[in-house]
Amino acid sequence: QVQLVESGGGLVQPGGSLRLSCAASGSISSLYAMGWYRQAPGKQRELVATRTNGGGTTNYADSVKGRFTISRDNAKNTVYLQMNSLKPEDTAVYYCNGRTPIRAYWGQGTQVTVSS
Repeated sequence: QVQLVESGGGLVQPGGSLRLSCAASGSISSLYAMGWYRQAPGKQRELVATRTNGGGTTNYADSVKGRFTISRDNAKNTVYLQMNSLKPEDTAVYYCNGRTPIRAYWGQGTQVTVSS
C-alpha cells in the first residue's frame, strides 16, 4: 500500500505562484512514476504533469508547459509541482498520483483557486 498526502493549495491571484507538495509513504519502492492531475468543476480529471522515478522523465499537459515544473526530493519521498504564471483556468482540485505495475494510488486532493 502507498499513501499520498498533498499540501500547498490555496487562493492566488492571476499571475501568481504556488507550490504543491505530495508526500509518499508505505511501499514507495514499488512506485515507478508519480504525477499530478487536476479536476475542475464539471470537467473530467486531466493529467497535469508526471515524472518517472527511475530516469526522471517528465511529461506535461500542453496547457501548463513552460509554467509548471514537477520535481522530486528522494530524501523526503516528496514530489512537488511548482506552478507559476497561474491563470483562472488553472482553478481545480489537484490530485497527486502514484503508479506501480499493479495499480494507481491517489491523494485526497488539494484545492487551487486562481482569482482576483
